[in-house]
Amino acid sequence: MSIFERYLTVWVALCIVVGVTLGHILPGVFQTIGEAEIAKVNIPVAILIWLMIVPMLVKIDFAALGQVGQHWRGIGVTLFINWAVKPFSMAALGLFFIGYLFRPYLIADQIDSYIAGLIILAAAPCTAMVFVWSNLCNGEPNFTLSQVALNDLIMVFAFAPIVGLLLGLSAIIVPWDTLVLSVGLYIVVPVIFSQLIRKRILHSGGEPALRALSSCLAS
Repeated sequence: MSIFERYLTVWVALCIVVGVTLGHILPGVFQTIGEAEIAKVNIPVAILIWLMIVPMLVKIDFAALGQVGQHWRGIGVTLFINWAVKPFSMAALGLFFIGYLFRPYLIADQIDSYIAGLIILAAAPCTAMVFVWSNLCNGEPNFTLSQVALNDLIMVFAFAPIVGLLLGLSAIIVPWDTLVLSVGLYIVVPVIFSQLIRKRILHSGGEPALRALSSCLAS
């Protein structure tokens, strides 16, 4: 692994510190960036996510997607953890740490909101980071895309019932415009853009040029 990849945790911590510091120094600028959104989806963040996931998406060969079925056990484990374990285990951890262990140190009327936030977060798999971590560990790109696409499809149908169950609600309002736009911006648009890049590179330089580009983007 390169120095960047080996010390990724350090760079993330530094980015958090720098981001918080800049937020205090230039609050107006970051407030403007935060308000640049459509249907609660922040456009600058979407563009930054494209930069993160394009290196993985360029490697995807749609002609080879049919081979993903051979790895059904891996996909099954992922789906089981994401939908049968993670939301419920996160709810249990939230109730224990926020609802019990750290309750005396928290604002009483905000505790339920913190727990609800953890439950909602656990029920929404992070698309971008799946691509990033798969790329860092040299994962199989077609398998990664298949997992992400399948998880997003399940999320459309399972998110509301699971969150409603864990929050004790009979029904919750699903912001469909936000959900659809997020899938479009975080998967559809970068996949199309990456495939156009892949096609152009393969046409001009073949597989060696594509491998060189993928290495350059990954670094």
